[in-house]
Amino acid sequence: MGLFRGLAFLVVTPVVGIVVLAACGSGAAEPVTAGSPPSSASASESRTSAAASAPAPGGPTSTGAPETTGVGSGNSLLLTPDELETVKARLRTGDEKRAPEITGIANWINSEPLTIHDQQGKVVLIDFWTYTCVNCIRTMPFLKAWHEKYEDKGLVLIGVHTPEFEFEKDTDNVVQAMKDFGLTYPVAQDNDFGTWRAFNNRFWPAKYLIDAEGFIRYTHFGEGAYDETEEWIRDLLTQAGADLSDVPAGTMPEPRRDAAASRAEPGLGLTRELYAGYERNIGALRSRNPPYVLHKEFYDEQDVKILFRDPGDYKNNFLYIQGLWKNSAEHLTHARATTNYEDYLVIRFFATSVNTVMSPTDVSELEVRVTMDEAPLPRGDAGADIQFDSDGNSFINVNEARMYNVVNLVEFGGHELKLSSNSPGFSVFAYTFGVYEGGEPNTEGFGFDDYEG
Repeated sequence: MGLFRGLAFLVVTPVVGIVVLAACGSGAAEPVTAGSPPSSASASESRTSAAASAPAPGGPTSTGAPETTGVGSGNSLLLTPDELETVKARLRTGDEKRAPEITGIANWINSEPLTIHDQQGKVVLIDFWTYTCVNCIRTMPFLKAWHEKYEDKGLVLIGVHTPEFEFEKDTDNVVQAMKDFGLTYPVAQDNDFGTWRAFNNRFWPAKYLIDAEGFIRYTHFGEGAYDETEEWIRDLLTQAGADLSDVPAGTMPEPRRDAAASRAEPGLGLTRELYAGYERNIGALRSRNPPYVLHKEFYDEQDVKILFRDPGDYKNNFLYIQGLWKNSAEHLTHARATTNYEDYLVIRFFATSVNTVMSPTDVSELEVRVTMDEAPLPRGDAGADIQFDSDGNSFINVNEARMYNVVNLVEFGGHELKLSSNSPGFSVFAYTFGVYEGGEPNTEGFGFDDYEG
């Protein structure tokens, strides 16, 4: 009864105050349990020490430094006052923490086992990620560019793959994802969250930049701040003795957010990340946050087949269910064969892009029909994984456990999105959303052409 009292309380609580804190849904310092729900996020946060309670005094974004006069005035060979403050901001303060060691790794990909200790004299960039995390995927073009530009200058980029879902522990799945995304740098599979805990990390993605002496000098959580991060990489490489005169700074323009999203009325802003499994939903309730599924029968029993009824009144930030589905800890799975797509999942979303983490369960592949506003997707709004049959129906061939790019809109707006399959075994884990102009900024590695056998 306590669970339903919490559910009743939250149903009447407006969902306009959902705070976006970090990326890809982890506010916990260890694997998520029903008692410790994650917080969805795509915010960007940079800090200049691992303590991370506040930017370090004199850090790269600090203000109010004493005025310096006569430094480099009129002489291009000398530091200007602004350049002098930037140099000072990069110097060690003595408060930095030594980087913890990489530990508890199940497997290494693209490399023999590495340690932080063995990288003394080099600059190390640790990137916590997981392959279905859309926020992580959006950072990949920048990570690949930094690896290519600075590997020969002493930068060691190590991806620490810490899984959000159980299937992400599978080495073959991670290897395939890295191939699809074109990742050639070393990746450690942190399946038991050993390195995650050692760094006291809480976010996907998270970047920890370690200097040549083994101290954490800069951190960044979430997307963005790519120019700032690269400046830190260059400064620490230079301090370590690298000559970067032949390597230009700058990588590529950052994707631009659709301005209409920030002007949206309360309740009509960017849809939060939605989770289909009972573990995240019960965790949200216990934290007195709105769950992602409001169907009462969803909470009656766990790991059972339930016949859901579509209420027909869709609100932003929630997932609605019709038909026979099994509720599992991490996902919902379609539980019967149908003939006319009468069982479905439906959401009301506000975004420029929609992605869904899906998997075929106990089958090799299945077809998922996709409609938007009760019609096939317009071709101009179709995500990279959408295909069309001869009648113009839009669908996705789900043949592996991964994130599928479903919708890419030219402009921010609100729509109804329905996913349905006639096949049992259609599993849905999560939905993620974006507000970048034109949809997802990085669709490399997606698209049905990449996955045809």
